[in-house]
Amino acid sequence: MSTARETLLNAAQAILENRPWSTVRMVEVAAVAGVSRQTLYNEFSSKEGLGNALVSQRVEVFVQGAAATVATARREGGEPAVCWATGVVWILHRAREEAVVRAALTGGWSARLPLPQFSPEQLLSRLCDRMLAALDAAGTVPLEDPRTWRRACEAGLRLALSYVVAPPREPEAAARVADVVTALWVHLRADEGERRMGSGAETARMSRPPEPGRIPGPTRGGAQGPGAGHGRAGVPERPRES
Repeated sequence: MSTARETLLNAAQAILENRPWSTVRMVEVAAVAGVSRQTLYNEFSSKEGLGNALVSQRVEVFVQGAAATVATARREGGEPAVCWATGVVWILHRAREEAVVRAALTGGWSARLPLPQFSPEQLLSRLCDRMLAALDAAGTVPLEDPRTWRRACEAGLRLALSYVVAPPREPEAAARVADVVTALWVHLRADEGERRMGSGAETARMSRPPEPGRIPGPTRGGAQGPGAGHGRAGVPERPRES
C-alpha cells in the first residue's frame, strides 16, 4: 500500500470515529491527510471508492489480528482448542471496540458507515480459513478429517457472533464463549478419534487370516460352505455303514 493511500485511509478512519459517513466530505479527508484533493481522487476516484477501501482495510487488519492471536497462542504451546478459543475471545473484544468490524460481522450497516462489498457469511469463511491456517502453521491438523475440524471452528465463530449481535451484560461472556468452544472442539476431536479406532479395529478384523483348520460354516439360507461334505481340514468323510 502506498504511503499516500495509507495516510488517506487513516484520515478517513479518524473522521469516521466522530462523524457519520454520510456527512464526511472528500475535501475534509484530504485536509486531514495533508494532501491535495486531486491526490485523494487519484487514489480512490470517488467517495464510494474511498469507503470500500476503508472497510476492506479495517476488515483485513481485523482478520490478520485474529489469525495472529491464534498463531501466538499456538507458538506458546497452547492446545488447539485453547488457541482457537483465545482467538474467538479476541474477536469479541474487537467487535465491541470497532463499529466497522461489528457491522461487517453482523451485517448491521447504517448511514454512519460505508457499505462493504462482501457479506457476513463471506467474512466468516475468510476468518475461519485464516485462523485455521495460523493454527496449522506446523503442518499438522489434529483431526484426520479437515471438514470435521472446520465445522468445529465455524461453530465456535458463530457462537461468538451471537454475543456480538446481542451483547450480554455479564463481563464473563468472553470466558463463557471460550469454555464452550473448548468443550466443543475437545468433544469433536475425541469423537473423531473413536471413529478412527473403530475403523482400524474393523480393518484389522477383516484382514486377519483364518485360524488353521477352521472351515466356514453354512451360510444363511442353508447353502453349504467350502467344507461341505468333508471333515476337518477338507478331508472327505467316511461313508456311514447301513
